[in-house]
Order: sequence, then structure tokens, then C-alpha cells
Amino acid sequence: MAQLEIIGAERSTYTRIVRMACEEKGVAYDLKQAPPHSPEASAIHPFGRIPSMRHGDVTLCESKAIAAYVDRTFDGPKLFPDDPAVLAACEQWVSLLNTVIDPVMFRTYLINYFFPKGPDGQPDRTAIEGVLPAMRKQAEILDKAVARTGYLAGDGFSYADIHLMPILHSVRRFPEGGEIVSASPHLTAYYTRHSARPSFQNTAPPPN
Repeated sequence: MAQLEIIGAERSTYTRIVRMACEEKGVAYDLKQAPPHSPEASAIHPFGRIPSMRHGDVTLCESKAIAAYVDRTFDGPKLFPDDPAVLAACEQWVSLLNTVIDPVMFRTYLINYFFPKGPDGQPDRTAIEGVLPAMRKQAEILDKAVARTGYLAGDGFSYADIHLMPILHSVRRFPEGGEIVSASPHLTAYYTRHSARPSFQNTAPPPN
């Protein structure tokens, strides 16, 4: 069988999600380093985003589509549960992470640290302070969600958890985000437990 190729960047959250999916399945892959809008990324993704995937004659973009393909093509632990109710819960959390939590925690809070646009090249404190109430509310919701079983969906590690872990990793690196996660005991225990997984350890982005 042809080697799976992931086109993306080590520091990309969504690239890490796909790599974690491969690691959880025990699927060997080649990571072809490519930033967004590069010729390599644009050759597969119509909007030049990362990650994308090439597997023989099959090309795909978007992390969920790639992870679903990997889950259905290769043997190994199921990333998308078979049980309809648990699968629906997994899909529900992936949607919430993409449409509600990522725009707040990553696209607003973290982006202001990664690409500061405030005075003198510093993070925009007004934007950061403005998003903290929403982050606290979202952390409370996640804390309650993982309190029962230690997972977002059902009683096993799924694609929903793969999707959340890289976000938590980045949020915890900065002062307010670290304090918010630390104030959520179940979420902290969840992160501590799953950050020890080989899939998480093996895909850690290089230190800044």
C-alpha cells in the first residue's frame, strides 16, 4: 500500500490533529512541511489551507475528512465510534470546537500572542481581556463535559479528544489561558492524562 503523506506544518494545530489521528491508528506517514498558501498546500486544498493528504491516487483536505479516511482505511482503534449515539456526540463536540471554541480560544486569544498587533508590537491587551469571559465559560463547559468519563464522547478516546488536546496545549502556554484551565479541575486532569499519550508526545511542535 502507498505511503500516506501529510502536507502541513508542525506548528499547525490542525496538522497536529491529523498527525495524532495517524499515531493513534499506528499508521506510518510522511510529513511534508508546507505553510498555508504554498504551492504544495494549494495543489490539494482549494483555498490553500493546511493540512492536506495524499495516499496513492487519493487526495484530501480538511482535518476531519483526512482523519475519517484514515480511520476507515486502516486497522487500529476507532477514532469515530461505531455506536450512533456516541458518534453523534463526537461529531457534536467537533462542531462546537470548530465553530465556537476555536474562534475564541485560538483565533482571538492565541492569535493575539502569536501575531501581536498592539502598540510597539505587543499583544493587543484590549482584545485579550475582551475574550477572557467567554474563555472562562467555555472552560467550565468543557470541565463538565469531561467530568463523567474523562472523555468528550462516550467512554473512550475519540477524534473529539484529538481535536481538543492541541487547543488546550496552546492555550495553557499563556498566562490567562493557563490560569483558566488550571481553575477547571476535571479539564486539568483530562489534559494531564491525555498529554501522556504517545500520539500527543510524538506530535509536539518544536519549541519557540
